[in-house]
Amino acid sequence: MGRLKTIFVGLGLGLMGLAATPAPGLAAVPAPVVQSGAADGVGPASPAAPTPAPAAFPKLAPEPGIGMPTDQIHIQPQVTELGQEALWMHNWILMPVMTAMCILVLVLLGYVAIRFRASANPVPSKTSHNTMIEVIWTLFPVLILLGIALPSIQLLARQYSPPKADITIKAIGNQWYWTYQYPDNGDFEIVSNMLGEDKRTPADGPRLLAVDERMVVPAGAVVKIITTSNDVIHSFAVPAFWVKEDAVPGRLNETWFKVDKPGVYFGQCSELCGARHGFMPIAVEVLPKAQFAAWVASKGGTMPGAKPVANPDATSPASPAVAGSTATPAPAPAAVPATTATPPASTQGATANEGA
Repeated sequence: MGRLKTIFVGLGLGLMGLAATPAPGLAAVPAPVVQSGAADGVGPASPAAPTPAPAAFPKLAPEPGIGMPTDQIHIQPQVTELGQEALWMHNWILMPVMTAMCILVLVLLGYVAIRFRASANPVPSKTSHNTMIEVIWTLFPVLILLGIALPSIQLLARQYSPPKADITIKAIGNQWYWTYQYPDNGDFEIVSNMLGEDKRTPADGPRLLAVDERMVVPAGAVVKIITTSNDVIHSFAVPAFWVKEDAVPGRLNETWFKVDKPGVYFGQCSELCGARHGFMPIAVEVLPKAQFAAWVASKGGTMPGAKPVANPDATSPASPAVAGSTATPAPAPAAVPATTATPPASTQGATANEGA
C-alpha cells in the first residue's frame, strides 16, 4: 500500500513538470516598456527637474541707533506721535520737576543743618507750630501734582482711546517665543524665535534681539495689537513705540501704534516669565504698503478687499473649464424598448381565509 502511494505521488509530480514546460518553438515574449512621451511622438521624456524652493522675502536691515538700545542713558528715539508726546513730557515736565525737588530738599537740609546746629543754638527753640509754613508745605506739593497730572491724564487718554485700526495683529506669548496672527489678512500665523549667535548676521539685528520671523506692519497704518498668552504672564514691549502691554492667559488686552517711518524696531518680553525670559525678543519691521502686501502674499495671506488670484491656466485649452465647454457631447445611451412585464405566478400556498 505504501509503494502504491509513492508511485501515485511521483506520477503527479511528473505531470506538473510537463505542464510548466513551454511548448517547443514558443519563446517568452517580454512585456513592452512604454516610455512617457513616446506614444504621442514627442520622444522620451526627460527626468523632471526638482521644484525650486520659494525665495525668502528679503529682510530690511536695521538702522544703528534707531529702534534698539544705545550706549546713552536717555530714552530711545520715539517714532510714534504718542511716543514723542510722552518723551516731551518726560524731558520737559518730569525731569525738571524732579531736579528742582531734589535741589530744594538738599538746600533745606543744608540750611537746617547749619542754622540750627547745637553750637549756634545752645538753647533750642520751643516753636511747635507755624501756620504759614504748614500751608506752604501742603499747597506746594498739591500744585506740583496737579501740574503733572493734567498732561499725564491727556497722555493716558490718547494711549487708551485708539483711533480706528487699519490692521489687527494678535500677539501670543509662549515660553519662550512669540506667535503673531493676522486675522485681517487671511488669518495666517508666524512663529518668532530668537536667533542664536551661530545663525545671526548684522542684518538680522543686535545680539539677543534678532529673530527668525519678524512682525511686519505697513507704514502709516494704525496697528491694533491684541495680546494674550498660552501659559504664563508675558509682556509685549517695544520702547521705540512707547508700547508695553501685558499678555495674560485667558484674557485679551489691547494696545496700538502708528509708525510712519519704515525700519526695524526691537523690543523684549518685559514680564518675568521663566528661565528663558531674557531670550524672548520682539522685532517689528515696518514696510511701505506695497512691500507689506507682497510680504503678506509670500506668507499665503491676502489683503482686505483683494480678489482671489485667478488660475493662470484657466483660459488654456487644457483647462477643464474650457475643455468642458468645447468638448463633443457624449452620445446619449440607446433607448431600451419598453416591455410589459408579466407578474410571476404566486407559489404561496392558500391560506385558511381563501374561499371563506
